[in-house]
Amino acid sequence: MTKAELITAISEKSGLNKNQSKDALEAFLDTVTTSVKAGSEVRIVGFGSFVPVDRAAGMARNPRTGAQVARPASKTVRFRPGEGLKTALN
Repeated sequence: MTKAELITAISEKSGLNKNQSKDALEAFLDTVTTSVKAGSEVRIVGFGSFVPVDRAAGMARNPRTGAQVARPASKTVRFRPGEGLKTALN
């Protein structure tokens, strides 16, 4: 599902027009991004959690040449599905 398809689905299910749905989705994404960037976990009960993770520096392998290269430390985010989402999928 693309972002445009998600906006359309939100619009149809909520009764909002597409511009309002787009604004709501943008606000949600901005809020989650800001919170995770600050190092806070975002929990949506029944859906899941967005958890910030620090990745340590290490060695990686170039798949084309096989040469080892240094990989710098970085930050990323992981999603942990909640019980409601797991139940809906199974």
